Amino acid sequence: MDNFTFYAPTYFAFGKDAENETGKLVKRFGGSKVLIHFGGGSVIRSGLMDRVKASLDAESISYVELGGVMPNPRSGLVYEGIELCKKENVDFVLAVGGGSTIDSAKAIAAGAVYDGDFWDYYEGKPVEKALPVGTILTIAAAGSEGSPDSVITKEEGMFKRGASGEAYRPKFSILNPALTQTLPPYQTACGVTDIMAHLYERYQTNTKDVEVTDRMIEALLLTMIHEAPRVMEDPNNYEARANIMWAGMMAHNNSCGVGRTQDWASHDIEHELSAMYDCAHGAGLAVVMPAVFTYNMKHDVMRYAKVAERVWGCKMDEACPENTAKAGIEAFRNFLCSIGMPKNFEELGAKEEDIEHMAHSACYGNGNTGYVGGFVPLGQKDVEAIYRLML
Repeated sequence: MDNFTFYAPTYFAFGKDAENETGKLVKRFGGSKVLIHFGGGSVIRSGLMDRVKASLDAESISYVELGGVMPNPRSGLVYEGIELCKKENVDFVLAVGGGSTIDSAKAIAAGAVYDGDFWDYYEGKPVEKALPVGTILTIAAAGSEGSPDSVITKEEGMFKRGASGEAYRPKFSILNPALTQTLPPYQTACGVTDIMAHLYERYQTNTKDVEVTDRMIEALLLTMIHEAPRVMEDPNNYEARANIMWAGMMAHNNSCGVGRTQDWASHDIEHELSAMYDCAHGAGLAVVMPAVFTYNMKHDVMRYAKVAERVWGCKMDEACPENTAKAGIEAFRNFLCSIGMPKNFEELGAKEEDIEHMAHSACYGNGNTGYVGGFVPLGQKDVEAIYRLML
């Protein structure tokens, strides 16, 4: 296990009706003028926005609103939010929605206290200062409610980049599993896939003797395998929703990733797909991950064989562990298909003729210097080959 530091001071309020504590939590963490940032009309139609506003009103906290966040959140709305925060002297940003809304809120929070272009942070500048951020989660997926990360799509060129810094970690996050019960099955499945991707990205490591975090990751993967079918069968299953929601946070606040190298090739490769074709991030990951695992498998066959045996119940082939590793990848692919995820380029609307462009962008964008991945360094030709495995 490698040396590490870990500090994750987000305050979590979990459970039914937890959103009614919004005003008290904003006040507790110093907010007096709030930007409420959200996506479409679902938070309004559901009555959630009214409850949030009532809670803020009860604490005499003023607020302004900015809706319109889209999946794969756009830079244009971030610039609009920054301008609004500066104009209205906002001192706290409240994200009401899923990972896209939270990521956009984080970008606004950083840009509001920065004299330059917020995009500097998404080109490698460290995020050291931002307005405090709080979240009310409506989709269990990205884990942004507990992480120091944000991903934004730049409309000029339509490419997707990430930024990270402790200033991005939310001061508080409100997690009410009941708020996810109205999600369409496809969005639920995309969320499950994203959660599992965050776990697999950490599982693919070159660090030896990390049994504690290996077992934590395996337990969370088993939780998703158990709970996803239950919630797909009964969207109102609160307990299944609750387990998925907390697993989503645990998967990405990095408690499972400390003391070990991590991969993240699948995310870098997928970002090009969702930026170019505007597919759901989870759907893109469902196609990307089995291809990446197949391509990388021989780098450490036993790591893939171990997760196949421990998580997917595959019998270990002592004479040829590669057979076990392949069976585990196929079991994962079949599971994703069983919950309604796509399995190839065509189902994403992706095009073979774009492969070279996407591979170049993945390897040379976001501060990368020709390679992606911490498990196996993948160059442009490798990434092109992986995209072709998805055809």
